[in-house]
Amino acid sequence: MMQLISLFKEENYQITFASTAAISERTFNLATQNISVKSILLNDPSFDEFLKALNPEIVIFDRYITEEQFGWRVSDTCPNTLKILDTEDLHFLRKAREEAIKKDLLVSYANLYSEITKRELASILRCDLSLIISEYEMELLEKTFKISSELLYYLPFLVEALSEKTTIPSFEERQNYMTIGNLLHAPNVDSVLQLKKIWPEIRKQLPSAELHIYGAYAPQQILQLNNKKEGFLIKGWAEDLEKLLKTYRVLLAPIRFGAGLKGKLLDAMRFGIPSVTTEIGAEGLFGDFDFGGAITSSREDFIKNAVQLYSEELHWQEAQENGFRIIQERFQKDIFSEAFIKQIHELLSRLESHRQDNFMGQILQHHTLQGTKYMSKWIEAKNSVLHNTSPVCYANSDEVRDDYK
Repeated sequence: MMQLISLFKEENYQITFASTAAISERTFNLATQNISVKSILLNDPSFDEFLKALNPEIVIFDRYITEEQFGWRVSDTCPNTLKILDTEDLHFLRKAREEAIKKDLLVSYANLYSEITKRELASILRCDLSLIISEYEMELLEKTFKISSELLYYLPFLVEALSEKTTIPSFEERQNYMTIGNLLHAPNVDSVLQLKKIWPEIRKQLPSAELHIYGAYAPQQILQLNNKKEGFLIKGWAEDLEKLLKTYRVLLAPIRFGAGLKGKLLDAMRFGIPSVTTEIGAEGLFGDFDFGGAITSSREDFIKNAVQLYSEELHWQEAQENGFRIIQERFQKDIFSEAFIKQIHELLSRLESHRQDNFMGQILQHHTLQGTKYMSKWIEAKNSVLHNTSPVCYANSDEVRDDYK
């Protein structure tokens, strides 16, 4: 989201960030970027008034659930606004893989044809453009689900070139293993639990090494894993990511399920840390290049590569160079930014014909506008009664009467 904000700021767009989320200590202060911030409510007509006054040229929805809640209101109030869905990753893919793991199945047997899939694909079809972060997910949408390429746009993480003054510490200047990730995120929690099982075998071969776990919002099941004697340390929130990543030798990420691109692996490559991960972890990152570390398919293979990368300097240096090459060739901001803005301008110039070509999207939009709109208005009306904000008369509605009681 921050990279999208940056792209539009560089094009001198006036940006308003609207969210239902409460402000917390981890909330980025967008006011420092001269961005207007608006607190909005679910199922509330105040959003319509806000939108009407703002009259935006473009609306970007942060993931499909936001589009479900507010997309119909945007279409109703501002029908000529360009609607963009930022998928972040495909939620249905991540959830299907998680369910497969819970059933002790290979992720290749994950059931992709779920209710979440229907909802997310419907959201993609209702929008004018959807941003897809992974080439694998682009191919999945186009080939398996027959989504038109005209509705999709590949936009991965965009990396700014490092300053010439940036120093990358050597093999000898680094020590210990690390992993990092928001610990409200199920794939990250599972990854840490896997590391707890794997770590004793690595530690047995490298008794002086430690593994440090970083990430905000660690649940109790993660906090209780902290064990200084075993060298397995839960470190919590990382204040300075760049400084942190320059001190460790190897990043471990035994990711069993997930989707999109794994930011931890991208950041590791940026700052010269080889990674040991899985096929799911590395998915969409390396293209035709050699990966910046090791991609493993078994517990034994993971342990072997973790020890080898930590112990053998030449092998470590080769992996580091592979990572730098991937960043340079596949994720430099300059490769994507100009083409993306050009695509936005082009869509704005022919929005009506673009929507005519996506007639299935118009059908979904019509039915969603009717169904979701009236469900939302029913909730609005119920809330007004419960809070006694306006006189409303209900007739012959046992459900409403029961809720009111």
